[in-house]
Amino acid sequence: MRSSFLIFSLIVCVAIGSIAWFLWTPFWWAFVLAAPVIIVGLMDMSQNKHTLRKNYPILGRMRWMAEWMRPKVYQYFIESDTDGAPFNRLSRNVIYQRAKKVNDTTPFGTQLNVYETGYEWLNHSIAPLHHDKLNHNPRVLVGGPACKQPYSASVLNISAMSYGSLSKTAIMALNGGAQLGGFAHNTGEGGLSPYHLKPGGDVIWQIGTGYFGCRNTDGTFNFDSFAERAVLPNVKMIEIKLSQGAKPGHGGILPASKVTDEIANIRLVEKGKDVLSPPYHTAFSTPIEMLQFIKRLRDLSGSKPVGFKLCVGQKNQFIAICKAMIKLDIMPDFITVDGGEGGTGAAPLEFSNSVGMPLRDALAFVCDTLNGFSIKKHIKIIASGKVHTGFDLIRNFSMGADMCNCARAMMLALGCIQALECNNNKCPTGVATQNPKLYNGLDVDDKKVRVKNFHHETIKAAVELMAAAGISHPDDLHRTHIYRRVSANQIQTYAQLYPYMLKGALLEAPFPGGWELDLMNSSAETFDYSLKHA
Repeated sequence: MRSSFLIFSLIVCVAIGSIAWFLWTPFWWAFVLAAPVIIVGLMDMSQNKHTLRKNYPILGRMRWMAEWMRPKVYQYFIESDTDGAPFNRLSRNVIYQRAKKVNDTTPFGTQLNVYETGYEWLNHSIAPLHHDKLNHNPRVLVGGPACKQPYSASVLNISAMSYGSLSKTAIMALNGGAQLGGFAHNTGEGGLSPYHLKPGGDVIWQIGTGYFGCRNTDGTFNFDSFAERAVLPNVKMIEIKLSQGAKPGHGGILPASKVTDEIANIRLVEKGKDVLSPPYHTAFSTPIEMLQFIKRLRDLSGSKPVGFKLCVGQKNQFIAICKAMIKLDIMPDFITVDGGEGGTGAAPLEFSNSVGMPLRDALAFVCDTLNGFSIKKHIKIIASGKVHTGFDLIRNFSMGADMCNCARAMMLALGCIQALECNNNKCPTGVATQNPKLYNGLDVDDKKVRVKNFHHETIKAAVELMAAAGISHPDDLHRTHIYRRVSANQIQTYAQLYPYMLKGALLEAPFPGGWELDLMNSSAETFDYSLKHA
């Protein structure tokens, strides 16, 4: 901390001065030795580019020194994700470089083992498109037939991260970046705070099971409070969170150390106690009630797009929701599919690692189900779960996603160094903490530009990948464009790994193989339908 540095400097001066007094003459040699340390520390305290150096003068530089000293070969070791997708040091470097808008190329050719099972690639065209003729800012219009205020969204937006989990300066930097870059910022379930609204960026208001920002003191949903805030011009879409990939079926967790007076007032909770969201919603309990709830929120918001987010679990329950859509003729405007590999600030280890369907499998299932019931045309699909490169966007678009959300990469763009202190309120870069001594070191004006840069450069990379494949718009990507090595000598396309569902194939028998049991065990009237009801 900066106050600690001043004390440290004083101690250094006294110590060096004492030694010099006994060993050297004249005494001013002490200041010659101490001055460089003090000058470097003052430089760290006065700059805004690196939050770590600002918060920890001199000591913070040890991070860069350790990186410089490590063997270069370290860069080539892959840290495997739960789904096998690489998220290595080189990937993080690309995010930092794009955020700072510096050279994001890599030397020495391919740094992945192309013969390793799980390696994936995009097949290019012999007649690629010229970059100058491409749309470098592709948009998606979100809003079904019942929506009167559709939203023209970027294909990449900021995923759900709450004020409380993140600091106020991090939230303002994210929203400021969204305002600069023309994309949207999801509030997370922590509610719509002043820091989501002040910078002026487009907001997706997420409503979780705790109903923070639109709840009564007993935790039930407050429709009047919702209606008052949903009509704000910054709020472009409303997202109901059923579950999230990092802890599906558990409910959100905000540690007591992060519950300040302000956050307690925003969430209508008690300060200094863990905030544990319920694992389920109390505003509805059946698929039909859920669709009626969506319709009511759409009406109260002035007919803005309303959708829901889920990590896919039991397939028959999502099928039940689709059956309710057809029965009531009520459709959500979008569905956010969160993979089981999604991130969070705090989650039990078992939930984070071992619950929830991974993104690619979930995305294929949701797209196929909507097509099978012939309702996909009304609903946009948003993919979320370790999205951090242009290829991640391309891969998700090919599976059927219309848009993508990312959180982890946006945090890295803010300056996150993955210190893994998110749940302890000790984030050294001021991103995931409510300690003002730490978050005040995060310069909003500098970091919002980095967020905008990362968004722009990542979409640019995705557009250039599409151009290499001879494709001009994400809508033209399909599952045959992506290849995956499934064994040492076998390659398959996504279309082979995830065969397409024919439009309307789930509306009447005979049903596609493997779907009969889930279709039989699903009902629009309940989420609990099972074999015993059959």
